[in-house]
Amino acid sequence: MNEIKNDYVRFWIEEGILFNEFSAQVELNTQTVKELIELRHELSAGVFQYWCYDFTKVMSMPKDGRDYAEKFGQEFLHASAAVISSKLQAFIINIFIMLKKPKVPFRAFIDKREAIIWLKDIKTKNEQLHA
Repeated sequence: MNEIKNDYVRFWIEEGILFNEFSAQVELNTQTVKELIELRHELSAGVFQYWCYDFTKVMSMPKDGRDYAEKFGQEFLHASAAVISSKLQAFIINIFIMLKKPKVPFRAFIDKREAIIWLKDIKTKNEQLHA
């Protein structure tokens, strides 16, 4: 299992899925998002990933962090799933994403297992297309 971490986040790849976990509550401002993207790119080493990220310890993501993530955070990704703790937040995020139409498939989930199933389904379909 490949792994990389800093003071507040750990990334690892398991069964073809990239995961992350925050060690404490965090605000995802521009600087933090930039550091996260750099760590993810370092672990990925230029290989596109299916990313399941744990968003449950994110206290806030100000507009500057969201804008930076939208502009630079989708590189080297086939799809990403955010695991959050609120059904209402998941609903709002999923509606917002449908309107935004990101470069890569994205969905918010409250159940990590469902997020992994969704990512693995996309991964399987992509592999079948390119076989």
